[in-house]
Order: sequence, then structure tokens, then C-alpha cells
Amino acid sequence: MNPSDSTSLHDSLARYARRWPDEAENARSFAAFLDEAPTVFERIHLEGHFTASSWLVDASGTRVLLTHHRKLERWLQLGGHADGDRDLARVALREAEEESGLTGLRVEPEIFDLDRHWIPERGDVPGHWHWDVRYVVHAEGGEDYVVSEESHDLAWRPIDDLLRDPGSDESMRRMAAKWVSQTA
Repeated sequence: MNPSDSTSLHDSLARYARRWPDEAENARSFAAFLDEAPTVFERIHLEGHFTASSWLVDASGTRVLLTHHRKLERWLQLGGHADGDRDLARVALREAEEESGLTGLRVEPEIFDLDRHWIPERGDVPGHWHWDVRYVVHAEGGEDYVVSEESHDLAWRPIDDLLRDPGSDESMRRMAAKWVSQTA
């Protein structure tokens, strides 16, 4: 790993911990995982690896684009594996473009959310952790998405609805609350 890549992500995690002090311990665990092995950005790191996701908001900032994930069968944010790319903001932007078909997207450079979640065994891939680093991505062009092979469907959902939906994923409600708190 290029030392500047590690330093940059460590710095971003430290800024995240200062911005969201209730999540400082989580940020420290992500920093410790970063130092675990040079392969933490690759799927070959079988116990877990970094992924990146996007909180993809429309031009008004009131809706977020969600995917009905084909493998996980839930409505979630767009995102995917780093596959060796250590620039997780770039990964989040790439995944948003690939999974939505949207162009004219802009990613904010600071980490928006951190979430470590378990991925169950599937075929010959053992169960493992996704260390998901999430970024805000803005749709500055059109909003006419294209559903990719990774999704059953995509939908623009009002962010306020996510806050009130008890059936929504816990991390989705957390991101909605963060978004509302910083845009209020």
C-alpha cells in the first residue's frame, strides 16, 4: 500500500470521528482494520474487506436513490467492492455511476458514514465482513436511472420517509438522520 493512501484514509477517519463523536470508536476500528494487512481493499482478504457506498441525493437534496439489491433482497444505498482501489470516494462514485446509469455525478470527499456489516456465505465465498465507507454523491445531471444487473429495481425515495420507516435498514435511517441534521 502506498503510505499516502493509508495516511489519507486515516486522516479522513480521524476527521469523521471528530465530526460524529458518538461514532469515534467505530472510526477507530476502521482505522485499525486499515492497518491489518495490505490486502484489506481486495476480496481475497477473506475475513473482510473495504467497500464503498454512495448516499446518492437528487438536486434538491430531498430524495436518495436506492437499489433493491438482487443478492441481499433489501432496499439499500448503491455501492460495492473496492477491488484494490484505495481511493474509496472514487469507488463510491464509480459504483453510483455503474449501478444507476446516471452521469454528471459529484462525490463529496469527506466520509459521510461508516458501517461494518456481515455478508453471509454464498456459494464458495465464505461469510465475511464488509467495512463500508460511505460518501455523499450528488446527482447534478438528470435523474433518469437505468437498472443494472445488480438490482431488482431502483427508486428515488424521500429522505424524510426513510426516517419514519421502521422497516428501513438501521444504517439507512442513520444516514437519513445525518443528512437531515446537516441540511436543516
